[in-house]
Amino acid sequence: MSVSGTSGVFAREFDAINRTVQVGFAGGRVISVSFPAEPPGDADGDHDLLDRIDAYLGGERDEFAEVALGLTVPTDQREVLEALRSVPYGEEVSVSRLARLCGFDPDDPDDLETVTGALNDNPIPVLLPDHRVSGGPYATPGDVRSEFRRVEGLYPFGPD
Repeated sequence: MSVSGTSGVFAREFDAINRTVQVGFAGGRVISVSFPAEPPGDADGDHDLLDRIDAYLGGERDEFAEVALGLTVPTDQREVLEALRSVPYGEEVSVSRLARLCGFDPDDPDDLETVTGALNDNPIPVLLPDHRVSGGPYATPGDVRSEFRRVEGLYPFGPD
């Protein structure tokens, strides 16, 4: 998928989640993903990444691993989100396991706060799959997270 130089907002409504997926690009990198009720009037609905998200919601396995991201978060949160991106499709980790994956001490309250803060502030859900973490918090809304978990065969499906 070539998005070299792509900038702007792309959005499309998806029946599977009863919401819109809105993706922001800057310089060919995804900088945000959100789930508004309706697409903004000026957003383009035609984009390869939205097609891939549609296929993903239809059950096609996709980890979005090669999609370029433009993360503008503090370094410690970046470490958490990069570790999160390495959690494979259909697998889940606990918050403490995620902490260990990024080299933090799961028994250190400050390290756990960094991990939960990164999850809560995740600017690019789906591509940085916080729905694969058990015991959140999450940037992905509960109903959307439930559908992502259902698609990947992760239990429970319901929002927690």
